[in-house]
Amino acid sequence: MATPLEQAKSSVQRIQEFDSATLPREADLGRQLSFRDAVAPAQRIIELYKQLSLETLSDFGDQQLNQLKSQADADFNRFNEVLNFDITPENATGRRDQLISQIEGAYQQTFNVLYPLIAYGMTRAVDFQTMENEARAMIQSVQDQASAITESLEGNQKQAEQILDDIRKVAAEQGVSQQSIYFKEESERHERLASEWRDRTKKVAWLLGGYSVAAIFLHKIPWLTPTDVYQSAQLITGKMLVFAVIAYMLILFARNFLSHEHNAIVNKHRQNALMTFTALVDAAKEEDHSDIVLLHAAQCIFSPQETGYAKQDGSKGGLPFSPIEILRKSASKSE
Repeated sequence: MATPLEQAKSSVQRIQEFDSATLPREADLGRQLSFRDAVAPAQRIIELYKQLSLETLSDFGDQQLNQLKSQADADFNRFNEVLNFDITPENATGRRDQLISQIEGAYQQTFNVLYPLIAYGMTRAVDFQTMENEARAMIQSVQDQASAITESLEGNQKQAEQILDDIRKVAAEQGVSQQSIYFKEESERHERLASEWRDRTKKVAWLLGGYSVAAIFLHKIPWLTPTDVYQSAQLITGKMLVFAVIAYMLILFARNFLSHEHNAIVNKHRQNALMTFTALVDAAKEEDHSDIVLLHAAQCIFSPQETGYAKQDGSKGGLPFSPIEILRKSASKSE
């Protein structure tokens, strides 16, 4: 008599090797009674079984093996019922729908049985000892490389300091240039939105012009022709209200266009300013002058700019320190 392990392996392997493409049986049952709707849920169950390694079944107890075999046999039995489905008895459509429904609802129960076993199999498959050895080898390699670099730097101190200064300079230039990409992306975004709002403004302007022309002839339409003073007042008021709403939309759209165009130019200016920022820093060789140059460069980059598209609110960002204060500070340091 076969052991629980052999029985469980046989049941799981049988369903892992099952071909869900054999389920529709359109040639035998026709399109109306075919089991094409059962293919996807059946394949989902089969894929779940395929995640279970047969080699790990030997680690499970009889209780888990019996439970696994029972679930695998139940799932395979549903597939087998589809393969042996006969349309001769009555209510073939109802029995077909019931079988499809059973296959669709079987996944959750199968998952509840299999997921602890699959999790255990994946844990067992991971070779933690190998991972630990690789990690230790990597750490040792890094330590060896660090020791070699340290010895090289100690052997030639001057060259090491020069290389370090060059690396810092390149890193600083790269860092400043890298930051400009944010302003570039923001400028392109505002340019795109400005183009969209420009088109909308043109359309609303044409709409306002068309309505203005049409409003001149509205009273000539027979059913809109006023017959007394009250109706004339109503017609004039309606014209004015519609005109005011369209005019307000035109102003609002134009403001949005100008605002995005303004922001696009400002961010483009800041991008260009950051790209040349390193040149300004290099130009100020002395530390005392460097503070002044950096202060004015930052003021130029981040202060509000006049573009002609949007009005400034009058609150210009002033310098945190005046040049005179910086010179006094520098003089006090030299003393």
